[in-house]
Amino acid sequence: MPEKRKKGLSRNLDRLMTRARRALRFRSDFRRFAALSERAGGRLPVRWGDRYPCLKDDVATTAFAGHYLLHTAWAARKVAKIRPPYHTDFSSSLDFNALVSAFVPIRFYDYRPADAGLSGLETGFADLTDLPFADGALPSVSCMHVVEHVGLGRYGDAMDADGDLKAMAELARVTAPGGNLLFVVPVGAPRVQFNAHRIYGHGQVLAAFPGFTLREFALIADGPEDTRLIVDAPPELVDRQRYGCGCFWFEKA
Repeated sequence: MPEKRKKGLSRNLDRLMTRARRALRFRSDFRRFAALSERAGGRLPVRWGDRYPCLKDDVATTAFAGHYLLHTAWAARKVAKIRPPYHTDFSSSLDFNALVSAFVPIRFYDYRPADAGLSGLETGFADLTDLPFADGALPSVSCMHVVEHVGLGRYGDAMDADGDLKAMAELARVTAPGGNLLFVVPVGAPRVQFNAHRIYGHGQVLAAFPGFTLREFALIADGPEDTRLIVDAPPELVDRQRYGCGCFWFEKA
């Protein structure tokens, strides 16, 4: 039998054994808890038919997706520091907008609007390649993990090889002089991974925002370092990434 097939069979057997051990432990734990509940007076029914097995949560630490937890945490801290009278976000994480709207009014625009029904959070439609705002109208802006998708057709938008450049130009246009732009995209070896996203070099992002000063850059690296922010990461580290996350805090002159 080929070695590769042997390894595959071994992995499958390990998975089956793990599942079997979890199932046996679950049944044993159920019986033990049911007995404890009965001795405590049976305050709530414990029935086998109501079981809802959660078999993978007994771990030493809580896992999380570094890119998506950390870039929104980074941005929320920047909005808290800037404290604008209101903040405008284009298509970033809805969770980010919902949470930040608790302390700064948010105007959230998306190609696929979401009416979350929260105080402090207004929602509406916007096409990033043609924003419905006057030049320099917005004092505080964010667009995070969005532009890399524009023009790839993934979200029902028209395919456009320069859709991302048009979106960046629009973000630059509508940001007010002296205003702030929080901009997040994948960084590393530049390329398109159709139709998921684009990945940019550090210098490519800076070149897309002439007239802006970079106040802070933070990297969420790929690999084992993806659980922390590296503030002021050197460009050479950025460009060694396969799929890092670049967090850019720009201020418009």
